[in-house]
Amino acid sequence: MPLTLKPRYAGNVYIIRCSGSIVLGPEAKSLEAGFNLAAIEFKRIVLSLAELERLDSIGLGLVVRYAASLRKRGGDIRIAMPPHFVTKLLDVTMLSSTLQTFPTEEDAILSFLRQRPDDSLPEKSGPRVLFVDESIDLAVFVRTILQRHGFDVRTYSHLRDAETILEVEPFDYILVGPGTIQRPAEPLLKTLAAHAPKAIPLRLDEDFKIRDAEQATDALLQLFQLRANA
Repeated sequence: MPLTLKPRYAGNVYIIRCSGSIVLGPEAKSLEAGFNLAAIEFKRIVLSLAELERLDSIGLGLVVRYAASLRKRGGDIRIAMPPHFVTKLLDVTMLSSTLQTFPTEEDAILSFLRQRPDDSLPEKSGPRVLFVDESIDLAVFVRTILQRHGFDVRTYSHLRDAETILEVEPFDYILVGPGTIQRPAEPLLKTLAAHAPKAIPLRLDEDFKIRDAEQATDALLQLFQLRANA
């Protein structure tokens, strides 16, 4: 069965949900391309395998190779929801201690999120911002601008992941992008705000993504300054 990949991101974690087969041929090449794309921005990957039907030696070797490569950068690959045949395979190959497995995607994601992003960096002490939008590129832009102005920013593409982190970490602001998960921004913002009533809710307007970078930067900073001065 062909391999289908459904990616998303949660904070500093990239999640790849796999369905089908990871085997020699186009399927392994597809996963490798997915890993390469993730590695541009992320070094912590959750591989969700609940819908996986087959995994051959090439596929398993690919996962182990990328896990080793990411560990050299301070990251890792962790397996979520492995089917029984994958768990048995990891035991038989004695790789169960090399590739950590978790019963749910949330458990695997939280295992990363509870770690500091980089042990070589000091903890950030600025206002904490939770940003939710489906676009990784927009998340990188927003995070970079706000971090340069002293904010501690966490970015997520899915509502469920954002709700999960709100259960365990406090935030000062909740910011929602204009194109989030094919849902209107306002009800999404209300859903998230219900999990963190003390956080200030903010959202980017519908035209934010089509503005040039300088105008978008001004709009983003003005949004926070207006709330701060209200």
